[in-house]
Amino acid sequence: MSPTTILERICGLFVSDTNEHLHSISDALLKGTLQEPAHPMSDQELARAIREFRSVPVSDRTIARLSQRPLEASRRDV
Repeated sequence: MSPTTILERICGLFVSDTNEHLHSISDALLKGTLQEPAHPMSDQELARAIREFRSVPVSDRTIARLSQRPLEASRRDV
């Protein structure tokens, strides 16, 4: 899967105010100003990144936004 496709899928998980940032990353990948890593992360690097990510406390704003997603999805299904 291309990095652009991955970013498009990630964009779908967020509300529109964050899409501008993700689109700038996608544009940079397409223009060649941002390159994919020369090699994938090792298992140790991935484990470290996950630990760092999980150690950051979740903000109240994030919890509120995520709690709205099931409601928005159910409205789309109707």
